[in-house]
Amino acid sequence: MKQWIGRWLVGVSVLHMLFAIAAFRGVYSALVDRGFVNAVGGDPMSSAAVWFFLFGPALFLCGIAVSALERSSQPLPKLLGLGLLLLAVLGIALMPASGFWLVLPPAVAILLRKQPA
Repeated sequence: MKQWIGRWLVGVSVLHMLFAIAAFRGVYSALVDRGFVNAVGGDPMSSAAVWFFLFGPALFLCGIAVSALERSSQPLPKLLGLGLLLLAVLGIALMPASGFWLVLPPAVAILLRKQPA
């Protein structure tokens, strides 16, 4: 069975973080200038930038875990596929012009993957 799902998630997470750095460069600089600790405060743009960036490492860790499961020939939990699918559908509904579409292929693949005998 091909082992692509974990690598796909890792790749999407790296693209997500690179895009965050490019799109929010000025916001991140301001956070550092404010001393970093409690730098977000009530600024909605800073909050958005921080949450946008922090999603990348979370997805990266998920991808690493899925890769390890794929390498060990362990079945991928259907609940993981369902969770990714729900996340993607919610994200697409809230923000159709976003990268949430990139979460659909691995989510569907996990749900449709046959379990090893």
